[in-house]
Amino acid sequence: MAPSSTRPTSRDVAQAAGVSQAAVSLVLGDKWRGRVSEATAERVREAARELGYRPNLAARNLRLGHTRTVLLVVPALTTEFFAGVYTGAARVAAQNGFGVVLYPSPEGIGPARDPFASAQAALDGVIASSMAADALTAIRGDQLPLVMLDSDPEGSLGAATVNLDIADGVRQVTRHLLDLGHRRVLHLAADVPSWTFEVRARELAAHMATVPGTDVRTTRAPISIDGALTATTTALTTPGPRPTAVICDDDKLAAGAYKALRRLGLRVPDDISVTGLDDLALATAIDPELTTVRLDAELFGERGMQALLAVLDGREPESGDIPVELVVRGSTAPPRES
Repeated sequence: MAPSSTRPTSRDVAQAAGVSQAAVSLVLGDKWRGRVSEATAERVREAARELGYRPNLAARNLRLGHTRTVLLVVPALTTEFFAGVYTGAARVAAQNGFGVVLYPSPEGIGPARDPFASAQAALDGVIASSMAADALTAIRGDQLPLVMLDSDPEGSLGAATVNLDIADGVRQVTRHLLDLGHRRVLHLAADVPSWTFEVRARELAAHMATVPGTDVRTTRAPISIDGALTATTTALTTPGPRPTAVICDDDKLAAGAYKALRRLGLRVPDDISVTGLDDLALATAIDPELTTVRLDAELFGERGMQALLAVLDGREPESGDIPVELVVRGSTAPPRES
């Protein structure tokens, strides 16, 4: 293994995996299929993970040439959150003489058509939300200097990551409800296969489990008001003790939960408390206003762009998750005696 004071090289990875440097280049460049075996590819990836190896993306960028253009890959712009991410990224880019091309995946999270004849020739780098990873793969953006947003730092080989402290946000929400006396919770989870939503489910379950006598039920819904309405209605009309609080993965899901509760003749927060996560404008447009976790979307975009600039300069990006803040409003209260 390379000394801790020295950045691991492709030669170190090759030695650890017992393969040639050419094989390492093929595997980490995702060009190995039909040229090396699956077992060999996995051995290379495992060696790279253990060594903490990252390709020299700055050198790769020099080979590609400088267009001073960055691609921001996000889900479809159905909320202002990703608009805020773009605003922050574009601000930092402009200060450094870069332009940002916004590339929303048309269906929200699925594959999309490559907007360039050759992304490698047209771009200096990519910032991508993990929720739009399929679109990233479709445009071969993972072959460029890359920063992943809302992405597992352990599972983003070759890419820098920038994350909001979602785990702490969920802990803040859960502690708030537990302190109010809630013990039966419905988790209205986003039906999206993304690391950030896995973190929310895991932290909620773990934190609730620290208090005896708690119960968490989970129901999944697409991130839409109608989807949340249907999922909440189904969950609350299923036989069994009714939850006293609904924890939603997203403010839009919370708005759908509000509609479901009103149609069921339940009042927020008198009969059931509701929380969200994002602090979109929607959070103060509904009545009562929503208790939620504020995520600074513009700062998120700024940090993403700053991280990419660091990668292009051969520097280590700033470490540490971006803090988040619980905003307590009128949608939460102690549960009624039952």
